[in-house]
Amino acid sequence: MRIKLERRPAPSRKMLIITPIASVLATMLIGMLVFDLMGIDGARAVKDIFLSPLLLSYKWQDVALKAAPLILIALGLSVGNRAQVWNIGAEGQYVVGALAAAGVGIAAGTSGGFFIVLAMVLTGVLFGALYALIPAVLKTRWDVNEILSSLMLTYISLQILSYLVGGPWKDPNGRNFPATAPLTDSQSLPLLFTGSTVHLGVVIALIMPFVFWLMMSRSVFGYQVRVVGSAPQAARHGGFDAKQTVWIAMLIGGGMAGLAGALEFTGASHAINLGFPSGYGFTAIIVAFLGRLNPIGCLIAGIVLAVTYVGGQVAQTTVHIPNATAGIFQAMMLFFILGSEILVRYRPRIVTTAKPIVAGE
Repeated sequence: MRIKLERRPAPSRKMLIITPIASVLATMLIGMLVFDLMGIDGARAVKDIFLSPLLLSYKWQDVALKAAPLILIALGLSVGNRAQVWNIGAEGQYVVGALAAAGVGIAAGTSGGFFIVLAMVLTGVLFGALYALIPAVLKTRWDVNEILSSLMLTYISLQILSYLVGGPWKDPNGRNFPATAPLTDSQSLPLLFTGSTVHLGVVIALIMPFVFWLMMSRSVFGYQVRVVGSAPQAARHGGFDAKQTVWIAMLIGGGMAGLAGALEFTGASHAINLGFPSGYGFTAIIVAFLGRLNPIGCLIAGIVLAVTYVGGQVAQTTVHIPNATAGIFQAMMLFFILGSEILVRYRPRIVTTAKPIVAGE
């Protein structure tokens, strides 16, 4: 008796829903066992990481602030991934978008108001898209692998950030600390409630998945992305330009990462320092795959990953787990979701092998 994988006629819709949930549950179970082996209360640690941020109402604001950039970046990446365009440099585009927004704020001086804030956000989107255009040009012109080029550009953006906040943009009143001057209230995104830290960018992040859902499921462009990604030959016969799809997908991915950076700067941090790059661009890759490259799935997955961020901080104070634990859980989830992809396309079957008949028996 052995197990054989039989290819399904079409990807299983049921497995598309089950496998992300199973991946989260498997991550919780394995994490519990690992913590127990380390001498840490595994059940308490997993509860604090995955449930406490949802059960403690004062942590909801933190979850919302963490989820917003993850959702926005994952939405942009999901478009490219559906077209088999692999943008790994969203972290760099996120940083460039925030720096572009900061440049507008610095140029505006003490001026503020709706149009200044709007200019900062739109400039962030523009520069994030333009930064993603570099690997798109390299890909379509010289067939340079976009995974490598977009990833290497991330490290260039970090060097640009380090130069600017430690040099020409450094706050003269910041006691020589490498950071930009903080934004004024009139240059910041409005808060939703008095005394709250949740800003307008969170609302934008909650609306955008539905905009992307309409774009991907009800527009010609969405159909083009799906066809180019799943059937390149059919796309050529249908008149869809694969190079154009690469350009648009990279522009959307970079623009959304730039939007996330600009909203994070104008809504949450209000200044850029060396710690501004927080890994959102890399974590959003996990969000996109955990959400099955579906806009609504990215919304749910973004909240799940934000919970692990906040829960990791809670568990550090309660059971004293290492600081990198949240990253380990996120990587484990990605491992399980990629491993379970085989169940979407293949059906396991138990095959019974008959014992051969030997002459004379």
